[in-house]
Amino acid sequence: MHNRIEKKFKELKDNNQKALITFLTAGDPDIDTSYDVVEQMINNGIDILEIGIPFSDPLAEGPTIEKASYRALASHTTTDDVFSLVKRIRENYDLPIILMLYVNLIYKYGIENFMKKCSEVGVDGLIVPDLPFEEVEEVKELAHDVNLLIINLVAPTTKSVRLKKIINKSEGFIYCVSSLGVTGERKNITTNLSDFYDRLRTETDLPLALGFGLSNKEQIDRLKGNWDGYIVGSAIVNIIALYGKEAPTHVGNFIKSLKD
Repeated sequence: MHNRIEKKFKELKDNNQKALITFLTAGDPDIDTSYDVVEQMINNGIDILEIGIPFSDPLAEGPTIEKASYRALASHTTTDDVFSLVKRIRENYDLPIILMLYVNLIYKYGIENFMKKCSEVGVDGLIVPDLPFEEVEEVKELAHDVNLLIINLVAPTTKSVRLKKIINKSEGFIYCVSSLGVTGERKNITTNLSDFYDRLRTETDLPLALGFGLSNKEQIDRLKGNWDGYIVGSAIVNIIALYGKEAPTHVGNFIKSLKD
């Protein structure tokens, strides 16, 4: 077991703790601010960091992260800028880092070149929401050559046969979509998450992390139970949108409130 993601979930389980996984779009509003936000998140106790590479057509994203991508692209953020950000983070911190991106960016960069670059800068895993499950093996084989994990997503509506296939091909942890639709904060999550968890747990012992819509401590408190991790993204991106270059301290305070 050499991947930081696997090590982190084992460490948390051994200490009867849950993972706090947080997301930001790199380059929103600029790369230096992104680094400062990441530093605040790490110093206030996140366990795993998810970084989005900005993309002009982010299909899985709601308005919040979509606008963050546009702001990052407007500041001329490139894939190489994101790699430089990861390298800078890795020079100072050892937590697991996951890149969230769309498959066209991998193909444009060149699959093999992309995987090698991930390895060079210290990426541990990839989330590629538009990568067809049937085509994942080509990407996964090259990822495994450099010890990268491909994190799969499942939703409450995923049919049983397909769910089993996805779970059998999963590694690291499973990203469990809490509600239907695109990413974004939600006042209420109406999915029967208990049934969803039970369906998943009968099929796998992998850690299960819940995301899509989690936005505050009270919500996470209500959902607390058997889930192994909680993913918070749009709430952080909203803070960044509101405060711009002054966002890092505000994000740090928000993360502290979640951890407390």
